[in-house]
Amino acid sequence: MSTSNTAEKIAVAAQTVLVSEGVRAVTMRRVADMVGVSPMATYKHYPSRQALLDAVAERAFRELAEGWGTRVTGGSWEDRAFGLMEDFLDFALGRPHLYGFLMTERRPQARRFPDGFEDGGSPFSMLVVLVEEGMREGLLRKDDPLEVTLALTSSVQGLVQLYLGGRIGLEEDGFRGLCERTARRIFDGIRE
Repeated sequence: MSTSNTAEKIAVAAQTVLVSEGVRAVTMRRVADMVGVSPMATYKHYPSRQALLDAVAERAFRELAEGWGTRVTGGSWEDRAFGLMEDFLDFALGRPHLYGFLMTERRPQARRFPDGFEDGGSPFSMLVVLVEEGMREGLLRKDDPLEVTLALTSSVQGLVQLYLGGRIGLEEDGFRGLCERTARRIFDGIRE
């Protein structure tokens, strides 16, 4: 795969289509038309649609990581944890097609639990660090930080899936409140 300016424009165009219409709408021809190159030129930079989608995923995760955790940079442990949850909800509800692609679509290059999350480098890792801090400070029971983080995140991710699928009949503010109450119930169960 190329790292040229054209390759970047192709990746940006593909991400734009994905965010607005979903992964199935991303075709090499459509992206080429948006960039103003021939469809065959896209293959010079990305040998397959999957290679292009992998580049989009890498790019999107990089963008997410740059802004993740900036909502609440100080304050109590709980304030920072719920700030990360709000960042996640902003992402999932604000860009549902991208959320689905990154978090629920099967992708060959997707991280897999547990090995894919042990080395950091993802927004999930920020919560792992916070969970470890909570355990060190005696706020949370000692346990496997990676598994505790999975327990915390999977409940909210499950609610997001139900909400995006139209199975939860709340307005967004009400839904965010439901997510917070659910996370608090889980926190209450793992507190020291």
